[in-house]
Amino acid sequence: MSEPRITDLPYLVAGLPPTERSLFDRIFHVATTTGELVAPTSMHPWIEKFFGSVAAVASQRIVKVTNLVTMEGALFNELRANRPFETGGGEEVRRAIAESQGDPFCRPEEGTPADPFGRLRGETSITASNVAKYDGFHGLVVFNEHNPLLITREAVRDYFLTAHRWAMAALAYDPEARYYFFLWNCLWKSGASIVHGHAQMTVTKKMHYAKIEGLRRAAWAYGERFYGQAGEARLRHYFDDLYRVHAALGLTWEKDGVRGLAYLTPIKEKEVVLLAAEEGPALYDEVHRILEGYRRLGIESFNVALIRPPLAPPAEDWNGFPVMVRLVDRGDPNNKTADFGGMELYAASVVASDPFKVAALYR
Repeated sequence: MSEPRITDLPYLVAGLPPTERSLFDRIFHVATTTGELVAPTSMHPWIEKFFGSVAAVASQRIVKVTNLVTMEGALFNELRANRPFETGGGEEVRRAIAESQGDPFCRPEEGTPADPFGRLRGETSITASNVAKYDGFHGLVVFNEHNPLLITREAVRDYFLTAHRWAMAALAYDPEARYYFFLWNCLWKSGASIVHGHAQMTVTKKMHYAKIEGLRRAAWAYGERFYGQAGEARLRHYFDDLYRVHAALGLTWEKDGVRGLAYLTPIKEKEVVLLAAEEGPALYDEVHRILEGYRRLGIESFNVALIRPPLAPPAEDWNGFPVMVRLVDRGDPNNKTADFGGMELYAASVVASDPFKVAALYR
């Protein structure tokens, strides 16, 4: 039998056992359509060069997947999903990295400011205060390694641990600053303005950032609707069911207590979601494993986000909310076309990669 593809999703869902099918329908909605076109003869050579044949573009199967709980959505085009999995990369990236040697992050104690509570040193990093801040507390983990693509397991552990120490220092400085967020943008396609390897972290007050608070409320409402008062950790039900649905379709894996899934409504290419009960080496090592997989595919620009419950007890209910890491490929840095457009900003994500291929890589 051939490997499943995202364009087979309606048939795969129809073949699930009744319990899993019911669970899938709680969380996801799937719709399909066919896009048709008539290409003039003058276009045939160009179409055949880039898409293989004129017939391949004349009738295109499109699958639309919507997460009914969070209202995230993705459009998968069979034509796009079947394109080669690898990205380009190459000499331009290596040249940019080499030419940026000596930037302010190469001498962070001279080239970057410190936070009011000082700097923290890790084994392979040091913290700094961001000059142009997202929020009142907005810091950096500046990597000792200049090349952002040289990533070791030990360094990944250190980046997360140093960022967490920074967040706890901010909390000690201001006990209201309890909502912590970690983000790692690699190279310019991801939004990074400096090539030198670095991650960022913020802590905010009063309420978590809108999308994270929206996820918490959606998970809480899901638990209330389908599980009522069953247990105190009402938020856990959504994440457990989300994993179970993906597992039924062969889109999950588990390693050292960390659950991973190739998300059915990715924000963009090859998105992976990791779920853990707590921060720690097992989660950090799985992040490193995912990034190693990205590098094997030629991916040189990516985003990593750590989403977790507040650092100190809040007024609202976070019981059962896991520690979550989301990773996504941001495309070939040499490609000047942006991967985010009006569709992603205001409608639904348009995705070329196939979650079933992503899951196969990490299983």
